[in-house]
Amino acid sequence: MKNVIDTISNATHLSCSQCSRVYDIEKLHTFSPCCNKPLVTNYDFKDVFAKEDLIGREQTMWRYAEMLPLFNSKNKVTLGEGMTPILPLGRLANRYGYDYLAVKDEGLNPTGSFKARGISMAVSKAVEHGVQECVVPTAGNAGGALSAYCAAAGIKATIVMPIGTPKMFQDECKHYGAELFLVDGLINQCGKVAGEIQQKTGAFNMATLKEPYRLEGKKTMGYEIAEQMNWILPDVILYPTGGGTGLLGIWKAFQEMIQLGWIASTKLPRMIAVQTTQCTPIVDTYNNVIQDSDSYKMSIANGLSVPHAFGEDMIMRVLKESNGSAIAVSDQQILAGVAEISSSEGILISPEGAAIWEALKMLTRSESIRTDENILLLNTGSGYKYMENLIPKGY
Repeated sequence: MKNVIDTISNATHLSCSQCSRVYDIEKLHTFSPCCNKPLVTNYDFKDVFAKEDLIGREQTMWRYAEMLPLFNSKNKVTLGEGMTPILPLGRLANRYGYDYLAVKDEGLNPTGSFKARGISMAVSKAVEHGVQECVVPTAGNAGGALSAYCAAAGIKATIVMPIGTPKMFQDECKHYGAELFLVDGLINQCGKVAGEIQQKTGAFNMATLKEPYRLEGKKTMGYEIAEQMNWILPDVILYPTGGGTGLLGIWKAFQEMIQLGWIASTKLPRMIAVQTTQCTPIVDTYNNVIQDSDSYKMSIANGLSVPHAFGEDMIMRVLKESNGSAIAVSDQQILAGVAEISSSEGILISPEGAAIWEALKMLTRSESIRTDENILLLNTGSGYKYMENLIPKGY
């Protein structure tokens, strides 16, 4: 049996997600200069990594080290992220007649969200490349995660977030010692400020999909889903989609596991992207509706308040390849969803997680999802961090 600590990554090169042009993985990159699109990490599948090699490994995302792009384990920056549980939602399943309904609860990660995965991987690679300062535009959770992991790595973190972000997220960054900038606007305005800071200070920009490695950390959700479900994937996965890295990562993991021989290509889930009616760029594109990004507003689901996803083309490909779809729910529905899940299952779910529950009910009523299908929800964060958004609105 292989030992993870001694394992060398099977990563071989980076490639442009648009034209597949190859880039040297040994060098520090942001996004592809050829097409101005995200870069993706490629692997060698000749030296097959067997499922059996996972037995006895650490219960973190780093158990899949061969399929992660870190070349020296001494550069690993970890707080124990990954291997979050898949919890059955038995009361809700009985109430609504679902045969199998479960949630993968990413709120149990360090810093309270799935962002810990991507940031752990990206900061580890930053350390490997000698980066001394990172900057990120964020709707909330990514800022807290980058602050924590940069603190653990001993490098500077600069966080740029909307001024309307709950104070909990702001205070979190400050406690980790990060420098915090508040911007009057949504995350796209924060992105512009982060770019200016990058130009001025030389800080490495960790913006969603504008560097290659947050995607690699997020994809471990897909590996875990397969392993935790005994290598039989659900029929449908509902995912709250802002920047879309998690949805893309899960699908990337499935494609890699097909090449590894771990799962069958004939039984892949439909991927459902869920947004809020306050901010619907992916839903608009999916429905061929002309986007009016100026009309998009901040939602109580901060992570879904993303007016433009840098990886939108990639998201559309996943929805098409998986025979999936995109749907939006209102903030009022989200509030009701948080209350219903919390009181029924004892999980204080994030607004983003509540959004997918409300979307599931809508898709069930329209018969787009059947009650006899195996359904998996992805809760991307802890509801405890959003109480400021919930309480003033009557929760």
